[in-house]
Amino acid sequence: MMTISETFDLNQKIQKDLAFILDCFREVLVSLNEPVLAKNLFCSDLEGEMLPERTAQAYSMAFQLLNQTEENAHNQRKRAIASDPQSEYESGHWRQILKRLQEAGFSDGDIASRLPEIMVEPVLTAHPTEAKRATVLQHHRELYLLLLKRENAMWTPLERENIRGEIKVLLERLWRTGEIFLEKPDLASERRNVVHYLRFVFPQVVPMADLRLRQSWRHLGFDPAKIRHPSNLPRISFGTWVGGDRDGHPFVTADITRQTLAHLRTQALLCLRTQITRLGANISLSGYLQEPPEALSRWIECQEKELGARGLAATARNKNEPWRQAANLMLAKLPIRVIDDAHASLENQKGHYCQPEELAADLDLLARSLDEIGAQRLTEADVFPVLRTVQCFGFHLAVLDIRQNSAFHDRAIDQLMATAAITDGPFSEWDEPRRIEFLERELQTPRPFTLARTDLGKEAEAVLGCFSVVQEFSDQNGTSAIGALIVSMTRDYSDLVAVYLLAREVGLVFPTESGLVCSLPVVPLFETIDDLRRSGDILDRFLSNPLTRRSLERQARERGWSTPVQQVMVGYSDSNKDGGILASFWTLYQAQEAMTKVARRHGIHLRFFHGRGGTIGRGAGPAHRFLRALPPGSLSGTLRLTEQGETIAQKYANQMTAAVNLELLLAGTTEAAHQRENGDEKEARLRQILDHAAQKSFQAYRELLETPGFVDFFREATPIDAIESSHIGSRPSRRTGSRKLEDLRAIPWVFSWNQARFCLSGWYGVGFALQDLHQNDPEAFDLIRTYKNRFWPPLHYLVSNVATSMATTDLEIMTAYAGLVTDAQVRTRIFSLIEREYHRTMSVLEAIYGGPLAERRLKTELPLARRRPGLHLLHQQQRAQLRQWRALREQGDQVASEAMLPSLLLTINAIASGLGTTG
Repeated sequence: MMTISETFDLNQKIQKDLAFILDCFREVLVSLNEPVLAKNLFCSDLEGEMLPERTAQAYSMAFQLLNQTEENAHNQRKRAIASDPQSEYESGHWRQILKRLQEAGFSDGDIASRLPEIMVEPVLTAHPTEAKRATVLQHHRELYLLLLKRENAMWTPLERENIRGEIKVLLERLWRTGEIFLEKPDLASERRNVVHYLRFVFPQVVPMADLRLRQSWRHLGFDPAKIRHPSNLPRISFGTWVGGDRDGHPFVTADITRQTLAHLRTQALLCLRTQITRLGANISLSGYLQEPPEALSRWIECQEKELGARGLAATARNKNEPWRQAANLMLAKLPIRVIDDAHASLENQKGHYCQPEELAADLDLLARSLDEIGAQRLTEADVFPVLRTVQCFGFHLAVLDIRQNSAFHDRAIDQLMATAAITDGPFSEWDEPRRIEFLERELQTPRPFTLARTDLGKEAEAVLGCFSVVQEFSDQNGTSAIGALIVSMTRDYSDLVAVYLLAREVGLVFPTESGLVCSLPVVPLFETIDDLRRSGDILDRFLSNPLTRRSLERQARERGWSTPVQQVMVGYSDSNKDGGILASFWTLYQAQEAMTKVARRHGIHLRFFHGRGGTIGRGAGPAHRFLRALPPGSLSGTLRLTEQGETIAQKYANQMTAAVNLELLLAGTTEAAHQRENGDEKEARLRQILDHAAQKSFQAYRELLETPGFVDFFREATPIDAIESSHIGSRPSRRTGSRKLEDLRAIPWVFSWNQARFCLSGWYGVGFALQDLHQNDPEAFDLIRTYKNRFWPPLHYLVSNVATSMATTDLEIMTAYAGLVTDAQVRTRIFSLIEREYHRTMSVLEAIYGGPLAERRLKTELPLARRRPGLHLLHQQQRAQLRQWRALREQGDQVASEAMLPSLLLTINAIASGLGTTG
């Protein structure tokens, strides 16, 4: 008997639904007097023809419709599999992970005992990779819900026709709205977008992810009681960088951070207020029909007295409904005053909750009182979801990280020294020993470095202003709303100790009986290849610092952790831009291993924060494979990772997709927490091979970047100049404004290469390295070919990601973009290197996969094939626009070039929609 998963034809489902939605779109276009666009949509024989003016807009919409059609089809397949107990276990999902652990000898008790130690925290950032306006994203969300609505077989023909009409209304709305940012979004709009997910999406999705765990748990015959209470579930929380990340972002001021912290707290309390109000409406149990437990009655009486008039008002409602009165009292204790839907203010009066743990304790008492009268079903349906929300979102919705560049901190210290009349030369120019000697001497005393707070200089004012806001907020509300003080471009030990000196100026570092401590964690961010290679030594020195040790111990006590925790952030984007994908991957792997050993030696629990982007060149890849590919022991149950730009909407805009993505993170982290370190001889040999391959790959990649004319080729063969003029994020595309390649952020670097279909960051250098193995050490190459397929997860993840990048790369299209380079010698010199490496990489991948990638990797090829005709057309249009736009700029015709920019940006947006990614 065939299972549902075997009979569910995913490709057929996509084609059928796509035909329906494109028919609707064509009808809308015809009705809006665009018959040529309607006729030519997804035609493959239009090259060379005059294209209608709004072709890019039409394809941008059509690609988004295709994306949503595929997303819905995949979700329907998952539903079909979930409803069939005989279907295979999907890779990375709870059912498969729990089965694997069971087969490895872990009982349900063993697994349940570890689940509360699992901690996953997605961190939402606002990097400039989301090309769609918030209004457009909302229209797309509504459209997806209509596609979902169509799946219900209950509708009559008339009702189905009505749904079709609703879809056409939304399509016309999208067409008339337009998708691109015509003005650069401000931080407030980016914050609104992130808060939408934190306030309205994730509180709905977390219970769905929990349900998927509980269903899989029961499916395997495990005892449901072991994971009944929210405290028995894996921990999930959220973070954000919007309003806190000031690395190269001059618009993130102290006031912005203050507003963001207050806004997050307000929204968290409003979210809880909504849920507790619903809870009160649901638990309308009569005190006449069941006697309330004495503990609940005493609690109500006590809270009524403590709250005074507010308590009396809360219990005056719903007489003889004690459980409902308890919910009313919890509402009265929330530290927020709500006037109407649009006006709420934070307040802190006598009797208000100070910390979310106090609310959680009251909800627990309410749950026990329901259990005591035999209403366990109501406990699980009504109380536990609110308790889970408190656990996940607290009173802050998401922790706000504060990130700044180490060089910025150096300039701030220069200015503090100048204010204090220290004239030994700029701190930023000292060597490492001198910096350390100065910092450690200064930190031996609790006094501020300088008492002056006026005219300190731009950098010093910015750092101390931000730290002052954080200190003020922490004094009022505790530190649970603040994530960490992250130091990007951490290059040495002194970069971390410098933060202690700056934090001491505002009281974030303060004296205790045992010495100075810092109230917030200081977190290094290792980004470049060189910094990652030295990360173990830097971390060792940092953890050896008594101030660090005291601080970690204090932070652990405040959070109820049994072991001090040091967080370390590793960057995928800049290391890839610096050394190519193979060198980046292997250096990151080895750095995590080295730092894990260092932390163990110091008796510290290490929590890695993975700074991944939305493309393979910036660390992206299937979540479950990514987690399995991490070094054993480096992911011992706690995980932080960034969710950036357009990936937030792709993963979390729709609830089913969001629940699946959270499931993959939680299940994958759980599996890794049970992973045992048991490398064999073959793995040791593979590590030697990757050492050699990473060196060779790095060599080839750096030779390309250092070839004369490379920067000119990059600037002309890709639309980097147009991307730098775009309006898809509040952050500048460069850290300091310099035109050097080193100053360009990794996001526009990857974005521009992808637009021209080079996708260099996802494969360049791999062919050179593996061909060298193939020719000079065929036994090693055969070992890679053998162990690629799941035998060793790091190798499988690396090779499959490179193969996906190669599938997205298009030699014909990148050849055409190379034609934009005006200097023929530069064009030939650089492109010949790229073309040669392309053929090398394709050759070794086909040897590894045993045939053409398009045939061996149909899951990757089929989605690309659906998009190929439209993408070819758009690339043709973009190249023509780039030539014209650049000519206008060369002529100095600023008015004409500015007038043309929206059309060019729309083409960029349309190609990004087709590829499913920007940067």
